[in-house]
Amino acid sequence: MPDGFDGSSEGALQIRVADVDDVDALVALVHAAYRGEPADSTWTTEADILGGQRVDRAMVREAIDDPSRTVLVATDGAGPHTDDGGGSIVACCELTGPDSAGTSVLGMFAVDPHRQGVGLGRRVLDAGESFAAERGASALELHVIDVRVELIDWYRRRGYVVTDERHPFPYGDERFGLPRRDDLQFAVLRKELAP
Repeated sequence: MPDGFDGSSEGALQIRVADVDDVDALVALVHAAYRGEPADSTWTTEADILGGQRVDRAMVREAIDDPSRTVLVATDGAGPHTDDGGGSIVACCELTGPDSAGTSVLGMFAVDPHRQGVGLGRRVLDAGESFAAERGASALELHVIDVRVELIDWYRRRGYVVTDERHPFPYGDERFGLPRRDDLQFAVLRKELAP
């Protein structure tokens, strides 16, 4: 575990830094959260706007191995246990180290569709913000597909501000999915972090 981050636990929930043994579980979690069919999952699915994959093993492994990025996982006390006493991975997020302006980027934020609506996402987002601040970040940035209004509103209720900045969707790169519409772009949301 990186210096300065001891992880956190609240009830049976444990938050820790991911390792290579978590790759398959993370791919499954992210796919379930974002690519599950609308009838089978909750409001976070993107299945109506994107098909194909959300991440693959190589992308997740790269995020875990890259020293400038950190993947946090939340595990519960149920299911198969790992050597450190954690259980099944129920949520995750990825953070970049702060850039020269003090901004970290949070991505790959996913919560098990069957565990949504109970505050788990908020707890993992809080842990990500704390982790970024401990690493010296003064602000956290998120990139959300701009037609995901309900998701953007969820982040706004947690203190994120929608900026005027937009990033293009990577059309033609099937690693990020198969778009079902031609007007997708990423809205940039930002939150100033307490020191």
